[in-house]
Formats: sequence, C-alpha cells, structure tokens
Amino acid sequence: MEKFTKLTGTAAPMPLVNIDTDMIIPKVFLKSIQRTGFGKNLFDEMRYNRDGSEIPDFVLNKPQYRDAQILVAGDNFGCGSSREHAPWALADFGIKCVISTSFADIFYNNCFKNGILPIVLPQEDVDKLMDDAERGANAKLTVDLENQTIQGPDGGTIRFDVDPFKKHCLMEGLDDIGLTMAKKDSIESFEAKAAQERPWV
Repeated sequence: MEKFTKLTGTAAPMPLVNIDTDMIIPKVFLKSIQRTGFGKNLFDEMRYNRDGSEIPDFVLNKPQYRDAQILVAGDNFGCGSSREHAPWALADFGIKCVISTSFADIFYNNCFKNGILPIVLPQEDVDKLMDDAERGANAKLTVDLENQTIQGPDGGTIRFDVDPFKKHCLMEGLDDIGLTMAKKDSIESFEAKAAQERPWV
C-alpha cells in the first residue's frame, strides 16, 4: 500500500448527506475481487446517463475536478452495505482523502486499509473546506497527516484527530497483510521452534 504522509491536491465539493456505498459503486459492478478497475464506475449513476454519456453537472465530470484527490462530503458518508469495493473505487479514481462530519464505521475502517485518509471534522470546518473546494482547481488543499493539519488556499489551518495506530499504518503504507509481514521474522522463528518441539504436528 502506498504511504500517505502529505497530500496537496484539488478538493471536489460533494455536499450530499447519506452517500451510501451503493451510490459510491453500484452493486452491478461488484464482479471482481481485484482492487483495480472500479474507478471508471465510481458514482456511476450520478456520473453517467443511461446511454453512457457523462452528466456534465456532476462534480467529478467538471473539468476543474477531474483530477480531484480530495473529496469534501456531507454527513454520514459511506453508509449502507459494508462492501470494500467502495474505497477501492475511490482509490482507483484517485481519491486519497475524504472529509466529512461523520462516516459509517465499516467504511471508515476500510478506508485506512486501502490507503485513503477519512477525516472527521465539525460542521463549521467542513463548511469552510466545502467553500474552498467550490473555487475549483486553483484552490488546493494540503493535508498533512504527520502534523494532522489541513491548510486551505488562503493559508488557514484546520487541525484534525486520527487514531495513532491507523495513522502509523497509513504513514508506513501498511494494510493488514503488510502488518502481518512486518512480523515475518518472529513468525518464522515461532514456526521453527514449534516444529522442533512438536515435529508430529
């Protein structure tokens, strides 16, 4: 998993509340357990008409937000089913950070396991960042995970909280497999000792 330390990028405003995982990646596209290939169908029903043409008014179809790496969203983002495909689709599109007043628990934890930083902030801070995002590609946000700050285009800084263990995993690029492999030497030592002491197992 790619390490997350500091991110400077365009933030796309998405002020809808209760954006569920079926809106993020509709169930019709859940045909693979690979983590890639889902970005093209991110927010599919909001991005495309039935004939496959783009809906021009949808935020990620607007020229200034096509390369957005940050999403500033409404309350209760990622609710609904627990599908891990939702953060897969966000990551595959290029979204590395989602900012909201609250997230569904399973989605929130799945983000960290897939290299995405979900940030919970009070409504007034989200409103300020949403206003910044409305300015388009010229208004970049800088998310500094080490210092737990978000710097707006006017130089203002907002602090955020994050669980220390989850922060460590993101900064080191460790998903569940990476965490296990970090203990490889200890695991191999235990297995060698167990084989010696209990060769019949």
